[in-house]
This record gives sequence, C-alpha cells and structure tokens, in this order.
Amino acid sequence: MGLKSDLDDAVDGILSQTWNTRDGMVVPSTADIALAGGAVRLTAVMLYADLADSTLLAATYDRRIAAKVYKAFLACASKIIKDHDGAIRSFDGDRVMAVFLGTTPNTNAVKAALKLNWAVDSIIRPKLEAKYDVIKCGDYKISHGVGIDVSEVLVVRGGVRNDNDLLWIGRAPNVAAKLCALRGSYRTFITAAVYAKLADEAKTSKDGKAMWTQQAWTAPGGVEKIYKSNWGWVIN
Repeated sequence: MGLKSDLDDAVDGILSQTWNTRDGMVVPSTADIALAGGAVRLTAVMLYADLADSTLLAATYDRRIAAKVYKAFLACASKIIKDHDGAIRSFDGDRVMAVFLGTTPNTNAVKAALKLNWAVDSIIRPKLEAKYDVIKCGDYKISHGVGIDVSEVLVVRGGVRNDNDLLWIGRAPNVAAKLCALRGSYRTFITAAVYAKLADEAKTSKDGKAMWTQQAWTAPGGVEKIYKSNWGWVIN
C-alpha cells in the first residue's frame, strides 16, 4: 500500500467513527481520551500567553540568548498559571496554553495574566537586560500578550498512534489565541463573557480605579466586546 491509500483509509476511518462523548469535570490529559472517537465536553476558560515579536528575537539574536528569553518567560508563565489552579496543556514555541476550571476559573485566569504582566516588567525584563547588553540596548524589547475567553469546548485526540495530542475545539481556544496576538500599550485581553464573571478585586483596584478598558471587537463566535488592561498584580 502507498501513502495515498494510507491517507484515504485514515480520512475514511475518521469520517466513519461515532463520537463517544462524555461531560467532563476536570481538565483531561491525552491518556484520558480515546484516539478513535473519544471526546470530552466541558465549559472551560482558555488562556494563551506568548512573547511579542519573538520572530525578531529568534532571527536576529544569538540563539542561546533567545532561548534564555523564551525559557524565562515560559517558566514564569507556567509557575503563575499553576499557582492559580490552571492546567497547562500545550507549548508552541514561545506560547503556552492553559485551561481553568473549578468555582472561579475566570478570576483565576485573569489574576494569572495580571501577575504575568507584573513578572515580565519587574522580574524577567530587568534580569535579562542586566545580564545581556544586547537585550538592554538592542531593537528587541521583551513584551508579551495574554488572551482569555470562556465557552463550551469539545476536547478530542488528534494525530496518529504514538504521535498525537489533544485538540481543543470551540470558541474559547480560538478567540483566546487571537486576543493574545493583540498589542499596543495593553498586555491582557479578555472577552466580555470572562469580564462578566470576574470577582470585584480583578475589576477594580484597591483605590477604586477601573483596571479594564472596554473595546469593540469582531471575531467568529459572536464576540462583539472585549476588555483590555495593562495593570500588573504584584507578586509577594
């Protein structure tokens, strides 16, 4: 059999499969879902965080220095996410994707995003600039973006035997990924659905200042309004 026959059989097999879908209460791992027709349905808060302008960093700087920037950002992002009960489910170069469930997933995800903003400004950038003059004086400036949305998500397993991973299908993963690519002077972008379920402490500062600015936005899935913030949440 040739490759074309293998591809024909693979697609025909997928199309003929019957979904075995169950409702989920915890974030699934790859082993929890069958490759052939397995699926988990849940309502999840999805967070994407990535470095800004990482193409410039990777293409024009010493790769060993670029790798330090990537690793410092992803290490801090991962520790902060896990500290707020987020489950990390994928890395893609300079980007991390996390899932939040539980009783306060929207607030947990937003606090993680605001703490990451503080960590980039107060820990990651200062330490890297202090160690590498090329980072301190070069064209690349360490920055990032975070996008967060909430929706019902269908989690399935894609790929082939021994080479597969979970796929997160729904509005939230796609919109969150698009939001984290927005830039300007803001670092955290959330949908109105996320904002509506935030605790007051994640909306308004202790001195009564609004932490978010509303913005009209159009995206697939009916998102018409988002909120953006450049606030940082101090980590003690």
